[in-house]
Amino acid sequence: MLFDLDGVLADTEPLHWAAYREVLLELGVDVGIEEYRRRFISHGGGPEYACEAYRLPLTADDLRARKLPRYLALLRRGVPPRPGARAALERLRGHYRIGVATNSVRTEANLILDALGVSSLLDTVVAREDYRNAKPAPDAYLTAAARLGLPASECAVVEDTPRGLGAALAAGMPAVALPNELTADNDFTGCTVRLSHLDELTPALLRQL
Repeated sequence: MLFDLDGVLADTEPLHWAAYREVLLELGVDVGIEEYRRRFISHGGGPEYACEAYRLPLTADDLRARKLPRYLALLRRGVPPRPGARAALERLRGHYRIGVATNSVRTEANLILDALGVSSLLDTVVAREDYRNAKPAPDAYLTAAARLGLPASECAVVEDTPRGLGAALAAGMPAVALPNELTADNDFTGCTVRLSHLDELTPALLRQL
């Protein structure tokens, strides 16, 4: 059983937005939550978009680098879990091996998981340094499956964005769509099932996938 991290287990997307917004405000650009959710979360490549759309005097990697310490500072103040996150992991732990596969770098992922207090419930954590191509490429999920010693077809994925869903499908894994407030209107065509809350994620449901 594989989980995305941001937006599925941890309610960190508002923190990402706050960190990017702070940096962009210094460059004379105010990216609101609506623009952020459409251009950063749903499609990915938000820094590339911002640099091109607003003709910023820096590269996308520069923007990411400026954002990182601000985001880490926000994480250290506290990480809100997504509703039902810990209970879902505990509920599934006795039935499945559990991993997290995220586009976040390991420093971020470790801070988040430690703050949530769920590291002991996981069998593996795959961060951005562990694979070549970011989601929607399948690399993150294929790496996680390999670490669990399972074929891709025996791993199910829980994702909150279309690009994460695309990564799961490209890896040949059944995908559970779990949209949050920022992705509820996105297109999740191709998912095996769509849920509204982690409380709905049960061993009985997963056996039907």
